[in-house]
Amino acid sequence: MSSAPLAGLLTVDATTPDVLVLVLPGPVTRDEVPRLCDDVRARLESTGAGFVVCDVAGIGPPGLAAVDVLARLELAARRAGGRIRLRNPDPALRALLDLVGLRFEPEGQAEEREPAGGVQEEVEPGDAPL
Repeated sequence: MSSAPLAGLLTVDATTPDVLVLVLPGPVTRDEVPRLCDDVRARLESTGAGFVVCDVAGIGPPGLAAVDVLARLELAARRAGGRIRLRNPDPALRALLDLVGLRFEPEGQAEEREPAGGVQEEVEPGDAPL
């Protein structure tokens, strides 16, 4: 008995277990997109996580098919109250996403409107209060 290979694997990152990681190991066909979107939506709703990290290192050459997949995953995530963050995006893919007007937050960067977590300003003894 055999089964079709999975196009994307939803895993939990071992270094940060509260992060959901969707690994796209190769080009994703249109038939696989609805299943991936359902997986993203279900995981976000069941865990209450705010985002899913999408590892796109193995997605293949950047093209409109990759843009379509990422746009649909982002839409599914937003409908579930979350977002998609990209891990290991190729510079050409980033440029193509910017060209078509899709802005994805890279993994590990705070959003522009939020300060980075755990950052504190150091105060030297004798500094005048502000």
